[in-house]
Amino acid sequence: MDLILQQTVNALALGGTYALLALGLAVVFSIMGLINFAHGELMTIAGYVLMYCGLAGIPFAVSVPLAVLAPMLAAMAMERVAFRPVRNASGATMLVTSFAVAMILQVLFQNLISARSQPVILPDALSQSVTIGGLIIGVNKLFAILATIVMLIALELFMKKQKHGIAMRAAAEDFAIARLMGIRANTVISAAFALSGLLAGVAAVLWVSQRASVDPLMGFTPVLKAFIAAILGGLGSLRGAVAGGFVLGFIEVFLAAFLPSAWQEFREPIGLSLVVLILILRPNGLIPAATLQAQKV
Repeated sequence: MDLILQQTVNALALGGTYALLALGLAVVFSIMGLINFAHGELMTIAGYVLMYCGLAGIPFAVSVPLAVLAPMLAAMAMERVAFRPVRNASGATMLVTSFAVAMILQVLFQNLISARSQPVILPDALSQSVTIGGLIIGVNKLFAILATIVMLIALELFMKKQKHGIAMRAAAEDFAIARLMGIRANTVISAAFALSGLLAGVAAVLWVSQRASVDPLMGFTPVLKAFIAAILGGLGSLRGAVAGGFVLGFIEVFLAAFLPSAWQEFREPIGLSLVVLILILRPNGLIPAATLQAQKV
């Protein structure tokens, strides 16, 4: 029983990171119909900011806001320079643009910083653990769970109470009608990218706090997993992105913990098979977007 509870905590920590990343992808997709595969590079930017802040001796409490702010600004710049000129182009064109932006940033990281993994200086407290009811839980995992809860609550309030959040919800429902009602496209899309950058920055802090390093390809794998989570939850659905992230986190952690050792090398294919099985049962995802609920797949 203790082992199950221990792995549940691990799954919540990992699933929370996936959920935040999937939310960032879903926010942009719900408005623009774009899967931004350069989202992972926003994570990497935040990781490098943490690294340089640590080298400069800046306190971690100050480094974290800077690491979150950097990908927000980068996401807004990315939207203005790369995506706004092709906004009215086909989905394939925007997809290729996102891949191009990702590749350009990866090359810049490799040539201007380093192609190798770089250590990140973290507070000693994050490497410690606490005992709760017989469970030994890493402080970094508790930090990840609490940060995820705070971010999800703040995002829910933002979407329901703040005018930019309400505008994004309206645009996600029907962008054309929202524009006729006076909502400015540039403002909403820029805000969506800023929000996706914020979520990527928080996810990067959680990711780096558990691995204590950063490299040019750091964001590739977690964002790929987040993309799977977004599809699993229902592409374009914000609540679905959260559900998909946690479900994927639980699948990965519980397979790693309870799958027989002889089967461990097949862990990834088995996990993806479970995802496919869920999608066979729920073709539009666990919590489909409102605009997709009436569609048959």
